[in-house]
Amino acid sequence: MKVLIISANGFEEAEFLVPYYRFKEEGMDVEIASLSRGRIAGRHGYEIDAGLGIDDVRAEDYDALILPGGSAPAKLRESPAVRNVVRAFFAADKPVGAICHGPKILISAGVLTGRRATCYKTVVPELQSAGAHYQDSEVVVDANLVTSRLPADLPAFMRELIKKLRAWQAQQSDAWDIAL
Repeated sequence: MKVLIISANGFEEAEFLVPYYRFKEEGMDVEIASLSRGRIAGRHGYEIDAGLGIDDVRAEDYDALILPGGSAPAKLRESPAVRNVVRAFFAADKPVGAICHGPKILISAGVLTGRRATCYKTVVPELQSAGAHYQDSEVVVDANLVTSRLPADLPAFMRELIKKLRAWQAQQSDAWDIAL
């Protein structure tokens, strides 16, 4: 299993690091992309190496996408390449997780119409204007999409993301068996 995390300067450390290390614990490969390759800094100064620039990302190379919050999504949502990557994950029905301000990227990508989702409280009006059905819950699962509100929701967020990834892996394994 291969997971892609897209982030930029200003990411919320907990929302980035918990998924990153939790997926690693599960034995998954995790790659980090940003607007350009290099170091990105979190809200509290923690730095991460983004091994990929967004233009180098091929959605077909990954099984899931994670969009942490903080102020990074405000920058990322402006990138046509980021929006295209998000749309590619949705088109392939791959698991996508977004927490806190992460759904801003989904809003800009135009993938939330008719979907159930949650987000940080300041993003709610925009989420609803984008045609999403807002739910004030620690985690909301709608098909391939998993969303949460804030760092305190990370246990529920990760529990549901791991379930989605295991289901995706089983589905891919079954598809491979059928192809043989």
